[in-house]
Amino acid sequence: MYLLKWVIGLALLCTAYASDPLIVEIANGKLLGKDNGHYYSYESIPYAEPPIGELRFEAPQPYSNQWIDIFDATNPPAVCMQWNQFTAEKLQGVEDCLTVSIYKPKDHNRDSFPVVAQIPGGGFMSGGAAVNGHEFLMREGNLLVVKINYRVGPLGFASTGDIDLPGNYGLKDQRLALQWIKQNIENFGGMPENIVVVGHSAGGASTHLQLLHEDFSQLARAAVSMSGNALNPWIIHRDHRRKAFELGRIVGCGQLKDSAELKNCLKSKPAREIVSAVQSFLIFAYVPFAPFGPVLEPEDAPDAFLTQDPAEVIKSGKFAHVPWTVTHTSEDGGFNAAQLLERNQTTGQTLIDILNDRWFDWAPYFLFYLDSKRTVDEMDEFSSELRQQYLGDRRFSEESYWDVQRMFTDILFKNGVKASVELHRKYGQSPVYSMVYNNPAVNGVAQVLSNRTDLFFGAVHGDDFFLIFDIGALRPVIRPDEEVISKTYIKMLEDFALGDNGSPTFGQCILQNNANSEQYQVLRITQNGCTNEQYDQFP
Repeated sequence: MYLLKWVIGLALLCTAYASDPLIVEIANGKLLGKDNGHYYSYESIPYAEPPIGELRFEAPQPYSNQWIDIFDATNPPAVCMQWNQFTAEKLQGVEDCLTVSIYKPKDHNRDSFPVVAQIPGGGFMSGGAAVNGHEFLMREGNLLVVKINYRVGPLGFASTGDIDLPGNYGLKDQRLALQWIKQNIENFGGMPENIVVVGHSAGGASTHLQLLHEDFSQLARAAVSMSGNALNPWIIHRDHRRKAFELGRIVGCGQLKDSAELKNCLKSKPAREIVSAVQSFLIFAYVPFAPFGPVLEPEDAPDAFLTQDPAEVIKSGKFAHVPWTVTHTSEDGGFNAAQLLERNQTTGQTLIDILNDRWFDWAPYFLFYLDSKRTVDEMDEFSSELRQQYLGDRRFSEESYWDVQRMFTDILFKNGVKASVELHRKYGQSPVYSMVYNNPAVNGVAQVLSNRTDLFFGAVHGDDFFLIFDIGALRPVIRPDEEVISKTYIKMLEDFALGDNGSPTFGQCILQNNANSEQYQVLRITQNGCTNEQYDQFP
């Protein structure tokens, strides 16, 4: 009798679990989510073994632990350890951080949802799943959202350029996370065949780099890269070997010359020391904003992620032929140009005034041609040409700031959009769409970086993306026109994920496919709506 009662009780418990949306079972066991009112959340789910100890500076290993008890997935994700220039406490996060967080709308009339997988931005140096919110997406209630954590900074990208320390660990984390999503998302109510990968800034570039793997088409139906793609000059690093050995010297490994010895030494050092060493690679503030990032690995490197320049990969045609959308904002360059306008609290002087004396020193760091193959004289000549092209004979000043910002926009973001679209439309076999956003926010990144509200910056980095993945305190309220744009963006992502036949739309506008097109076609978004534009050359 006792055994019968036990079996009945167990059956009832299993039935309760089966009907409880907060309990989800995957291969590792059961996990418990949280009811947030209008959506469910399942956070901090590990997709890889902790990258600590001997697994530091190694390709991620799939998470293999079997849960005996129910895994608690109600804890918000911690960011991966990072040196974050944008926060009061610069050193943040934990080394054991390779998790995904899932957010599912509460709609009892449907069993499954198309999926948005977000790769966070942050210049490959900071950021994470917890940085951008998901309230706008959950409010619409039509998409299941997955946010990915991956290693950043030196822990994610330190490289000696050989098989001992090849680098790109953060990109390999992303790839494993996307594979995990594909394999497990159906258990959470997601459609595994209807996934769109979205990223902004370094996340946008990461999305593009993931797409450059042919089998990405098995992981996602479409991809969207916002204000970042693989052809921007700050993506592929060329002087990584020097930086890796300098990193070792800073944390006490001495003047090593052997990569294997360096790797072993770095594995023995506290993660806090390695990450804190980032400040030694900055010339001031957060310049350069990406001292560590993706590299080209040797072809014989184990688990190599990227062995060819992205442009060459595209020319080869050996990438995933899925619909890809690439975007920028009209004034993306305000992302790091705006800091030039911050006034020194003691002297009242701005960096843009000092730039007149330091242009040749600082320009290669600002615009990422320091680690190119140019000699010092060639870099100076290039710096001089840029100054003449954008400013003529004028001095750097508040009056010439808009032209400086335009320079930053063109070189760091806009030119890469043109180059990538041109290559994809020539060598690709799938649609490629381009969008530009020109609807300035009242308070955005430029106002924060400049610590000024008396200037107009235009639509800067993130003004569009933050209408999809909200930024919380930076923009606690958005305008009615931004509300409309937010809903339209989210509907567009849903269409991309579903992959319905026909051209995708943004509101009343049909996105124009650049594949095999004789003209460059771009969708422009403003406060008043959207328009399709065509150019023989990039505007």
